[in-house]
Amino acid sequence: MKKIEAIIKPFKLDEVREALSEVGVTGLTVTEVKGFGRQKGHTELYRGAEYVVDFLPKIKLEIVIPARLVEAAIDAICKAAQTGKIGDGKIFVFPVTQVVRIRTGETGEDAI
Repeated sequence: MKKIEAIIKPFKLDEVREALSEVGVTGLTVTEVKGFGRQKGHTELYRGAEYVVDFLPKIKLEIVIPARLVEAAIDAICKAAQTGKIGDGKIFVFPVTQVVRIRTGETGEDAI
């Protein structure tokens, strides 16, 4: 089992969710986060005053899936989230050693 964490632009969430569903991903967790990478933030003008927005709004997706689905999920995220502009995001993949479904006590892939 693997855990995929993806940081994407907020307006791409629906497209990414649909793409993941098409490759067999049945569940995911979504968190609204803020951050920056090479994008660095930007300057905005509000009521005549300039201010710097250091941390940009992003969406963090967390998905735990069987190892056999990892490449398809990564491919789906990349295709759906890509705009071709700086700040499209990143994908991280981690090994998962144990999963337990609290309600039933199921473990391993049965608990996903």
